[in-house]
Amino acid sequence: MTLPQLRTPLKIIALALAFALGATSGAQAAPAPKKKIHKKAAVRHAKPVKPKRIAPKIDYTGEHVNFGEWRAVNDFADEMVSKHGFEREALHALISQVHFVDSAVQLVKPAPPGKPKNWQAYSQLFIEPVRINAGVSFWNDNEQALARAEQQYGVPAEIIVGIIGVETVYGRNTGRFRVMDTLTTLAFAYPETPNRAARMAFFRSELENTLLFARQQAIDPLSLLGSYAGAVGLPQFMPGSILAYAVDFDGDGMIDLRNSTVDAIGSVANFLVQHGWKRDQGGPAAYAAEVSPSLAWQSYIGQGLAATFTQEELLAAGVVSREPLPAGMRFGLVDLQNGAEATEYWLGTDNFFAITKYNRSFFYAMSVIELGRAVRLGRQP
Repeated sequence: MTLPQLRTPLKIIALALAFALGATSGAQAAPAPKKKIHKKAAVRHAKPVKPKRIAPKIDYTGEHVNFGEWRAVNDFADEMVSKHGFEREALHALISQVHFVDSAVQLVKPAPPGKPKNWQAYSQLFIEPVRINAGVSFWNDNEQALARAEQQYGVPAEIIVGIIGVETVYGRNTGRFRVMDTLTTLAFAYPETPNRAARMAFFRSELENTLLFARQQAIDPLSLLGSYAGAVGLPQFMPGSILAYAVDFDGDGMIDLRNSTVDAIGSVANFLVQHGWKRDQGGPAAYAAEVSPSLAWQSYIGQGLAATFTQEELLAAGVVSREPLPAGMRFGLVDLQNGAEATEYWLGTDNFFAITKYNRSFFYAMSVIELGRAVRLGRQP
C-alpha cells in the first residue's frame, strides 16, 4: 500500500514519524512489494508473495480544528507521556495535524427506530455473485495459507474466507478514513446518545492503541487508513485487536493487515480461537431449528452471546433441530427476523458465538457462514 504524502513542514513530519520515545533509529521502511510470480512457481518459495495494493484515497476532507486546545485531548496526551513514555513535543505536533470528521459522528448515530429487521434483505448484500467470485479467487490465491491456518488453529478455511469477504470484499474496501482523525473525533466529540460515555472511553482506548501500534511497528500513525470507526486492513481489526490478536503469519517480521493477505488469514483464525472457537466441534456452526407454538422457548433468545442450553432443555422448551445434533454439546437459540415474513430459528454452537465476538450480530455471523459456504461450493468443479 502506498502511503499518502503529508503536506506538512519537514520538521513536523520527522516528529510524527519518530514521535515514540525509544523508537530505534534503524527502523526500516516497509519493503517494496515483491514481483508477482507464476502460481506453479510459488510453491517453491518458503514465504508467500504479498500482493501489491493501491492505497485508497481519503474520501473526506475533515475540518482542521486545534485539538491541542481541547482540555480532554491535552489530558490524554499527558497520560500518553506519563503512562507510555511518549515525547510531548512530538505528540503535540502529531495532534496538530489531526482533523475533525463530522461524517464519522453522523455514521455512529443510532439508526432511526421502527424499521423491522430483515435477514433475507441483509444476507443478499453479502451472499451475492461479486463477493462469491472474489472469494473463490482469494481462496485459490491463498490456498496454502488457509490450509496452514486451518491446521494450526482449527478454524475452517471457509469461515476465514467468509469473514474477510464480509468485512472488505477481500481487500477491495478497507476504508478511506485516516484512523487518527476518526478515533480522535469519536473519542472526544461522540454524539449525544445514552451510551456516549462508554463509547467515548472505547474510542479513547483505541486511539491509545493506535499510537502504541504505530510505535511498535515504526510507522507513521497518520498513514493508517480504515473505516469511519477506525478498523484497519483486510480483516478490519480495531487497533486494540491488532495489538492483542494479530499475528505475523507470513514470517516477515512485521504484522501487516493492510498488505499481507497471509497475516490477515492467520490473524482472523487467531482472533476466533482466542474468543472461543473449538477445533473439536466439527460439523456446522449452526443448525436449523423449529419452535413450538407454546412460546416457552422465547426466554432462551438473547441470553448472552454464548451456547448455554443442553439439547434436553431446548427440547423441553419446544425447540427441535431439523437434523441430528452432536451429543454432549450446548447451544444458543438464534432468531433471524425477516420483517413481515416468518422468522428463521437456528441453534448456534460455541463456534457460531465465537464469530459474534467479531461483530455482535446474529445476522453478521450467519452471513459469514453462508458466504464461506457459497465460496467453497463455488470452487468445486
